Amino acid sequence: MFNTIKEEIDVVFERDPAARSVAETIFTCPGFQAIVFHRFNHWLWSRKLHLIARLMAHIARFMTGIEIHPGATIGRRFFIDHGMGIVIGETSEIGDDVSMYHGVTLGGTTWDKGKRHPTIKDDVVIGAGAKILGPIVISDGARIGCNAVVVKDIPPNATVVGVPGHVVMQKDSPEKNEQREAMAKKIGFDAYAESKDMPDPIQNALNSILDHMHKVDSELENIKKKNKD
Repeated sequence: MFNTIKEEIDVVFERDPAARSVAETIFTCPGFQAIVFHRFNHWLWSRKLHLIARLMAHIARFMTGIEIHPGATIGRRFFIDHGMGIVIGETSEIGDDVSMYHGVTLGGTTWDKGKRHPTIKDDVVIGAGAKILGPIVISDGARIGCNAVVVKDIPPNATVVGVPGHVVMQKDSPEKNEQREAMAKKIGFDAYAESKDMPDPIQNALNSILDHMHKVDSELENIKKKNKD
């Protein structure tokens, strides 16, 4: 337990430039306090001490402004910044190295028992005010923008904004990016010099064109080889 608490303190210093000392973190950081409370409350919950766990969670909510159901499963190095107004439902699952800002809700969309809250994978960042609803999966490395409302699964390394939330950017594999860059150079077109400033629909269209051209080019090369043989 001591090592877990030490890890939670370390992650505050790693991700919060305002953190100055261990004592300040312990006594004035509501995000740290909420997660330490939850570690204990979840331990009680897992041993069927449901009433005590809920009472302790209620006290934690009163002290920190952060509501975490003791049934929620939370991984290592979970960081909450500011934290006021966060709600994490009973069947929520949160992976390792997740960062979350104030006003976030991990909520359900049904009154049925069973899995009804989101699953958040590793290395996800959830911006202030975001609402993630239902038994959906937010995959590794995703970024959820402030005030986005997410109601469907999000692929790895995607950036999501808007209401309803939609993907505006997704990191492709290095191989795919190298493939596109090679095709752009081959046809004398430097798409990537402009990609940072382009609206995402235009860049997505350009990527689709480059992918299609690469496929056609590969098929032509295969036909040439067969004709030579």
